[in-house]
Amino acid sequence: MAEKFESLMNIHGFDLGPRYMDLKPLGYGGNGLVFSAVDTDCDKRVAVKKIVLTDPQSVKHALREIKIIRRLDHDNIVKVFETLGPSGRRLMEDVSSLTEVNSVYIVQEYMETDLCKVLEQGLLSEDHARLFMYQLLRGLKYIHSANVLHRDLKPANLFVNTEDLVLKIGDFGLARIMDPHYSHKGHLSEGLVTKWYRSPRLLLSPNNYTKAIDMWAAGCIFAEMLTGKTLFAGTKKCVCVCLNKSYDLVLYQFVFLLF
Repeated sequence: MAEKFESLMNIHGFDLGPRYMDLKPLGYGGNGLVFSAVDTDCDKRVAVKKIVLTDPQSVKHALREIKIIRRLDHDNIVKVFETLGPSGRRLMEDVSSLTEVNSVYIVQEYMETDLCKVLEQGLLSEDHARLFMYQLLRGLKYIHSANVLHRDLKPANLFVNTEDLVLKIGDFGLARIMDPHYSHKGHLSEGLVTKWYRSPRLLLSPNNYTKAIDMWAAGCIFAEMLTGKTLFAGTKKCVCVCLNKSYDLVLYQFVFLLF
């Protein structure tokens, strides 16, 4: 395992300087590797997400993600500590220096696991499902109050500490500022976003949506917590749309369990 990770480190070219030690892989994303490390300044384990900057479009996406996460601060959102450039160099507050580097590191709060892995261990009790759903809605309410759309809510992006049963929303790589004067032309790539948690509106009209798409995804997640099954696990867009229509009433019934 150590050799494999060392190989990944070399391939992805990690360069954080001497401050971060004991690196361990956590997961793999479309733009690189997510790993944990010990911050020697405070002797605490953190999670580090690397964003590779290969062209103007990737720089634009990174700028947007960093601006969004810097405006969010809530108990049910994964806390971001800082953003770093190569060699662990701290980026300026205006992050304009991103145009001068080939990668950026987002240092954030370390969480023990994610809801996807928790669900793989077995069906949740109704009390646990209600507790997690309450925290998800609490965090989502704050996100929307900050005029942000997450756009990629799914169990793998909901992080959990099992000891105190705290759930936090993370991974804002596909988030957008909610602005009535902004055209959402950068619609979601078919390969980037899991269709299972996407609303019919987003499946059929990817350039025209509101915060309701996040609420739909939250309902799908709640149903999955209660049943242990993904409601709309279609392999193609048309299948997902048909499944969505079939389960409309089921989702409404699940919502009543919150009260």
